Amino acid sequence: MPPAHRTGREPAAADGAEPDRSADPGHAPLSAREREELTARIDELDTEVGQLREALASRPVIDQARGMVMALAPCDAEAAWQVLVRVSQHSNVKLRHVAAALVSGAEGTAVPKPVRTHLATALREVRTAPGRRGRSGPSGRREVRAQR
Repeated sequence: MPPAHRTGREPAAADGAEPDRSADPGHAPLSAREREELTARIDELDTEVGQLREALASRPVIDQARGMVMALAPCDAEAAWQVLVRVSQHSNVKLRHVAAALVSGAEGTAVPKPVRTHLATALREVRTAPGRRGRSGPSGRREVRAQR
């Protein structure tokens, strides 16, 4: 368990251990309720740290998948993110697993059918969305040339 928050008033022991407060009448022992609250807060922070570590670990593969969607659609980064979110929600697969499946699919591994199906639908909708005129990518270039 990490050391308790220090207020700056009490010196730390040389070995990093908590100072002995038994002889100091200014520091009453924690009540059972205070211990429960601190324990609950520590559990919340442990959960948050775990989630943040997982997010950091999955970020590169999500960015790769977003780049793949940007190339396939073609679309901007925000639209690619929305495609991944949509595929995740509609296929009931965590976004990081959707991203990993897409990246693995580019390397020859089969993409699970629910992911593949929802990705095809989402990409088709992005490609045919109104207001795509002038966007980068092959279809946008054809439209600009046709207007000249």
